[in-house]
Amino acid sequence: MISLRLRLRDLRNPQWAPFGGTWSTGASWIKPAPLGALVTEFDDDSAPHAVVTVREDKQDQPEHVTLTMSAEEVRITAGVFGTAPIYLVAVGDELIGSWDLADLRTYLRVDRLVSRVVARTLTRQHRYTADTLFEGVYRLTERATAVFDSTGLAVQYPEPAEHVLEPRRLCTGLDPVATFDALLTSVIRDVPAATGIVGVELSGGADSANVALSVKAAGFPRVHSFGLLMGGRIGVLQRDRRTTMATLWGFHDTAIPALRHPPFTPGGVRAAGRPHDPAGAFYQEAFDVVRDQAATRRCAVIFTGSGGDEINAMHSRTHTRLPEAPPVPWLGDRAVNALADVNAELAPMPVLPIPTLMNFGMHNPGFLRVGVWPVSPLVHPRIVRFMEQLPHEHKRGKTMFRERLRRAGLPETVAAPTEPENFLAVMETGLRSFGLPTLDALLRDSVLVDLGYVDPKALARAREHAERAPLVPDLLCDVVALEVGLRSLT
Repeated sequence: MISLRLRLRDLRNPQWAPFGGTWSTGASWIKPAPLGALVTEFDDDSAPHAVVTVREDKQDQPEHVTLTMSAEEVRITAGVFGTAPIYLVAVGDELIGSWDLADLRTYLRVDRLVSRVVARTLTRQHRYTADTLFEGVYRLTERATAVFDSTGLAVQYPEPAEHVLEPRRLCTGLDPVATFDALLTSVIRDVPAATGIVGVELSGGADSANVALSVKAAGFPRVHSFGLLMGGRIGVLQRDRRTTMATLWGFHDTAIPALRHPPFTPGGVRAAGRPHDPAGAFYQEAFDVVRDQAATRRCAVIFTGSGGDEINAMHSRTHTRLPEAPPVPWLGDRAVNALADVNAELAPMPVLPIPTLMNFGMHNPGFLRVGVWPVSPLVHPRIVRFMEQLPHEHKRGKTMFRERLRRAGLPETVAAPTEPENFLAVMETGLRSFGLPTLDALLRDSVLVDLGYVDPKALARAREHAERAPLVPDLLCDVVALEVGLRSLT
């Protein structure tokens, strides 16, 4: 992953020189993210043409980003993984980009928002697209190419990725569990970890457990596991599942009580007003603690269970129904009108599942910020292809995933828990204790209200109802998080 500032005038006769991990010429510079798992190669032997590539630090690994510069043009192309998107903005003859949206805050105008993206955010109709909340700022989606020249900046989408549309019949004698076991372990073993120290998310569910099982089989010298513990009875059961796995596989485990780090908690990124992506994850405060713990334990790589739900889904990758908007009574006229365009300018079908790529955009920049490279092996293209061909009976209820855990010697309470973990209590705690007081301040002075995206009277009524309701409506989290995030960038 890279950050950059490129002036076209500097590219006509460049004299690139490395210094302190940054390449520069004139006022232009390119800076790789400080990640031990990645290698950034700079080839300017054919100056003024130059090519920068970013890939995992192992031979024959696919490229995550390719930057090509000539005297009159810059082209940036993303790979299929979409691990951390690059955000780009053009100002005159300069192109500015970063994997961290907050790095571009000088160019982000909260009074110039993209209405359809605001409407998507407030109604949870998130879409995978080059759009961001801010006019003129674009996200480089997987396999897309951004072209910058004297006419400005444009994003060119790729052709839709091909997918297996229907499952296939298994060959006689084929054991899908054994095949999946070998495939997943091979994918994980290919990930470079120079120090031998890796992390793995261990939530207590089937997805992260299957990843953790292959991390163990891959033979890394030292593995740290991390997990957010829920409260109440669900949390007790989750703790027992995690303890069973970490003990069996010899992981050095760190459990973090999620209820201590709910949304909007004092000291967290939102309450402190630290610059952050307004469209970030609901539970960013809790996951920030996980990320810091992984960095403290010198994990250059962390394996996550992201994508397990998507690859076990029993539907076509090309004919999935987009989610419809839940009723949001406090939408202002501007947001209501923008809902007509909520499906405009979408990226084509990607190689990886769309929800997973969107999750990457919310979660992964935080890992890069602390020098940890996140890897989600369940959505590696080889795994995605295998799961698309798998007959439905092996995916229903994650049957194959659970059978693999049983064969690994785990008890039924771990392989198929009756009460899986969820974040509902964490959300309620955050909204009740900290979100509603934050909302009170926003009702007195709100960017979203001033711009017409939120109806202040309807929002005030919702606030009064939430005070008396047994549960705070979780849709209030969306409007408070968006408002706080926008303010953090001003």
